[in-house]
Amino acid sequence: MKVVNMSETPSVLNQYVSELRDVQIQQDRMRFRRNLERIGEMMAFEISKDLSYKETTVQTPLAECKCQRLSEEIVLATIFRAGLPFHQGFLNVFDRAENGFVSAFRYYKDKECSKVGVNVEYMASPDLTDKTLIIVDPMLAKGYSLELGLVAFLKNGRPRRAILVSVIASEEGVAHIQKSFGEYEEVELWCAAIDPVLNERSYIVPGLGDAGDLAYGDKL
Repeated sequence: MKVVNMSETPSVLNQYVSELRDVQIQQDRMRFRRNLERIGEMMAFEISKDLSYKETTVQTPLAECKCQRLSEEIVLATIFRAGLPFHQGFLNVFDRAENGFVSAFRYYKDKECSKVGVNVEYMASPDLTDKTLIIVDPMLAKGYSLELGLVAFLKNGRPRRAILVSVIASEEGVAHIQKSFGEYEEVELWCAAIDPVLNERSYIVPGLGDAGDLAYGDKL
């Protein structure tokens, strides 16, 4: 299974990730959402280099011109709610893509908040058969929500390729995805950064906190 850690390559993407992490800049929710969006745009651009294209002829006002256009049918999917601005960044780049959505939220199974579960309640998706599925979810902690999200989408057909994308992942989460889907060559994982630790409440450390709350406000 292919795993890409984009923090290993110097680029301005790393600056936007650092702003997501910065506790002072996080106070501006609009900037937080915008950073998620433009990180999505940059990661989409990098992923686009790894997709298939076909040569077409375009008529300009002066002459015909040979150009390259995507030959893959893209389905962009996201996990509510923090994934929405990240998804929009991808949609800004893959603007002809079909879209899918799933609600997968985590909850604590015990009073000590040490055991985490994930609940999937809603899913909407087009037929995925032989298409390229890109699932975006900003935070990959234990990996359960991304795993269950992919499993839910696969009920709508087998894509020829499934690209899982996170802004910040934990090493444990990456290992879980590799264990769950490592035998499938068509599944790959792209991360803007991979952090080493999960704390006792399953938050990524150093991470950035709760991406959904930072983007949209605290929840009950």
